[in-house]
Amino acid sequence: MSAVLPRTGAGLPSEDVVLAQAGQENFPVASALLGGRERRHLMAIYGFARLVDDVGDEAEGDRGALLDLIETDLDHIYAGRAPAHAVMRNLTATVRACRLPDSAFRRLIAANRRDQVVTRYETFAQLLDYCQLSAAPVGELVLHVFGRATPARIALSDRICAGLQIIEHLQDVAEDYSRGRIYLPAEDMARFGCGPADFGASPPSPAYHGLVAFEAQRARSLLSDGAPLARTLPLRPRLAVAGFVAGGRSALGGLYRGDRHDPGGRPTRSRRAFARAFLQAAVGR
Repeated sequence: MSAVLPRTGAGLPSEDVVLAQAGQENFPVASALLGGRERRHLMAIYGFARLVDDVGDEAEGDRGALLDLIETDLDHIYAGRAPAHAVMRNLTATVRACRLPDSAFRRLIAANRRDQVVTRYETFAQLLDYCQLSAAPVGELVLHVFGRATPARIALSDRICAGLQIIEHLQDVAEDYSRGRIYLPAEDMARFGCGPADFGASPPSPAYHGLVAFEAQRARSLLSDGAPLARTLPLRPRLAVAGFVAGGRSALGGLYRGDRHDPGGRPTRSRRAFARAFLQAAVGR
C-alpha cells in the first residue's frame, strides 16, 4: 500500500523501511532455501530492487532526482568508491564477489523512470518490453550469483520473471490504478469490454473477470515456458528457482475467490497448492 516513507538525510527511504516487507514477498522467501552466502547476496539484490521500487512508487517530491541519487551510488560502487545509502553499501560486496553487471541494475532504475512518464500500455508486447526492464534483470542477477548466467538460462529466466511481474500487476490492479497507472494492455481491455471504471467496481464486472483470467493464463504460460530452467541448475539453486515459480503459480490460484477475482483484495495462498507447485517446478515442469 502507498505510504509516506521515512527518509534518510538524502531523502531516500531508510534501509529498515526498504527491507520491512522482505518476509512477506516471494523473492526473500524462496531465497531462504539457499545457503548463507547466496542468501546474503540475494538479499542485497532484493534490497536494491525494493529501494528503487519504493522510490518509483511511493516517494514524495522529485522521484527522478531520487532515482538519480541511487544511480550515483551505483556509479560509485562500480568506480570503487563508497556509496552513501546503507542498502547500496550492502550491495557493494555482492557486486564485487559475484561480478554482477551494472547494466542489470540500471535497467531496474530505467523501469522506474518509465513509470513516472508511461501510465498505459497499448499491447501485450509493450508490457513484455517493460518486464525486460522491471523484472528480467533480477533473474539475470540471481543467475550470476549462482555462477550459472548463460544466454540460454537467462532467456528462460526472462520468461519466469515476466510471468511473475504480470502476476504482481494482477494482484495490484486497484493499487496501481490509484497511482494513475494501468498495466493491463489496452487492446485486451477493449477485447473484453473492460474500462478503468471496472477496476473499482463492487462486485467486479464479468468483463473484468474475463480480462483477469485471460492475463492470468498468459502468466501461467510464461512460467511454464521458463520452468525448465530448474533442471539446468544444481540442487540448491534449483530449489530456489522452484520456489519462485511455485510462489507465482500459487499466487495465481489465490487471486480468485471461487471463480471470482477481487481487484481490491490480496490473494490467499494454499500451502498444499504451493507444495504441489513446488514439486512440479523442482523437476522443471
